[in-house]
Amino acid sequence: MASQSMEIMAKALEQQVLQSARMVEEQLDKELGKLERMDDDEMEKLKERRMEALKKSQKQKQEWLSKGHGEYKEIPSEKDFFPEVKESNRVVCHFYRDSTFRCKILDKHLGILAKKHLETKFIKLNVDKAPFLTERLRIKVIPTLALVKDGKTKDYVVGFTDLGNTDEFSTEVLEWRLGCSDVINYSGNLMEPPTLTQKSGSKFAKVEKKTIRGRGHDSDSGSEDD
Repeated sequence: MASQSMEIMAKALEQQVLQSARMVEEQLDKELGKLERMDDDEMEKLKERRMEALKKSQKQKQEWLSKGHGEYKEIPSEKDFFPEVKESNRVVCHFYRDSTFRCKILDKHLGILAKKHLETKFIKLNVDKAPFLTERLRIKVIPTLALVKDGKTKDYVVGFTDLGNTDEFSTEVLEWRLGCSDVINYSGNLMEPPTLTQKSGSKFAKVEKKTIRGRGHDSDSGSEDD
């Protein structure tokens, strides 16, 4: 009886696979059919549109690189923060302290993401050189990432709470968290973190977007992690 049920399930699965394959094949046939029906003028226009899109993409990339995107760099002082965030639409700023070990963990991941996500500027600032800005943004826990869009701080990643409460979170988890705040172009599933590479004991806190004004409600929620 059990073997008969398994056989039925196997046949059903086979039918599903075949059906999916047929759908993909039909879609490809439609696309090929469209190309075959195009005359020379239509093909030329298609090539021109693709070339224009490529040129636009390359121009945007060069513009980002000219503004310091593509690398993870330290800014000298808090007065440099405002020009940096003003010239780029999306910025991730790591507020760190040399003596805090977890800041070095973030450095490693941010360096990787800076190269991958050219659309976003990645910078770091020593809190000991930025007392005014640290107070203004109500930063109490080190490390903290300030996520800036269009010149305004829209969200924060405070410590490692949103990253599974572990020092061994993956770069992909941090990438997902930044994607939740729309500070990078994230192509994965925002509904759940990529936990497959995490230890089974890792836990993820619910991600809630904050503003500078909203931070006032939880500014006393932690002390500096030295």
